[in-house]
Amino acid sequence: MEHQLPPEGDWRSWVIMGGRGAGKTRAGAEWVRSMVEGSMPLDKGKARRIALVGETIDQVREVMIFGESGILPITPTDRQPKFHAGRKMLEWPNGAVATIHTAHDPEGLRGPQFDCAWVDELAKWKRGQETWDMLQFALRLGDDPRCCVTTTPRNVEVLKELLEQSSTVVTHAPTEANAANLASSFLDEVKRRYAGTRLGRQELEGILLSDAEGALWTTAMLDAVRRKRTPKLDRVVVGLDPAVSSGKASDECGIIVAGVSMDGPPQDWRAHVIADCTVQGLGPAGWAQAAIDAMKKYDADRLVAEVNQGGQLVSEVIRQVDPLVSLKTVHASRGKVARSEPVAALYEQDRVTHALDLGPLEDQMTRMTRAGYEGQGSPDRVDALVWALHELMIEPAGQYQRPGVRRL
Repeated sequence: MEHQLPPEGDWRSWVIMGGRGAGKTRAGAEWVRSMVEGSMPLDKGKARRIALVGETIDQVREVMIFGESGILPITPTDRQPKFHAGRKMLEWPNGAVATIHTAHDPEGLRGPQFDCAWVDELAKWKRGQETWDMLQFALRLGDDPRCCVTTTPRNVEVLKELLEQSSTVVTHAPTEANAANLASSFLDEVKRRYAGTRLGRQELEGILLSDAEGALWTTAMLDAVRRKRTPKLDRVVVGLDPAVSSGKASDECGIIVAGVSMDGPPQDWRAHVIADCTVQGLGPAGWAQAAIDAMKKYDADRLVAEVNQGGQLVSEVIRQVDPLVSLKTVHASRGKVARSEPVAALYEQDRVTHALDLGPLEDQMTRMTRAGYEGQGSPDRVDALVWALHELMIEPAGQYQRPGVRRL
């Protein structure tokens, strides 16, 4: 498969980032073979001294060497290396040698030197940064020492810093890319349990999910509010953050659908984020139609649209699509962070839940910090969410608490 093939060009580290069972181990083992073996069994290859680095000795031995997709099972008999358990090494017929090293003993990488390394599950190592640093000093033999890293992504600094290096190339694939080699019952079960969750995006799709420092919403917070079933809702609205430009490079037009269960006074109401219908690249007529379609699909009673950038044009475009739509236009007088903080507080109070399949929205949420948005572009999905929940939860509570106002 394409994600298992070494990239062309000039690189030092190749990171294969994939979901569980996506074929990462097989790719790493095949890469080691391609580096070690020559045309004939006794011919020298590109690499002579290889480091095999895992979290523990057992994991290197049982996964990287003897595992079903490890080096020994996939190597033809006439090229197969010998395993010397006492010396913790593999020795090929052509004289190439691979030694075992672990993240539990970073100092074990201080003496040896290599022209090639295979690192497995870097993101789960407890002493990942220290071990990785020691390996970089040891990769000093030959004209072009290289390293292959096979890992399921996790939000750890050592992996994030590696991905930011200009000498790093990345390939990644979801678990389903290797479906032909996996039990169908396994795929069915994990998709049933984890599809649409952030854990599923990490463990099944191989996507690195990160929380910005000081984030208003964290991964743990969002994992806790996710529900598979939509609760009974008394009111549904669509939040709209229009895009002022069109085309492939334009900002997204945030379209978020949310509802509320209105039991008791507004302080006791609970909101549920139903769907993310965000679009990109469409002109005004296109995103207006998408917002109206979302209202019809989810039987929403109001469209809440921000008009800071589009002004009167936003209302006019929406009215052209549906003259009778229940439309409320809002104008932001405060910054994005100030508007977002009261909504984030609702999550901290356990008064908001999420449907599944809101990954892109939740990714933006975890990058919204008290210092501003740390993602690329504009947090259009978050803006639309904030307007929807202001309409459903924040504004009614404010009206209820005003002197003399007891009913909405």
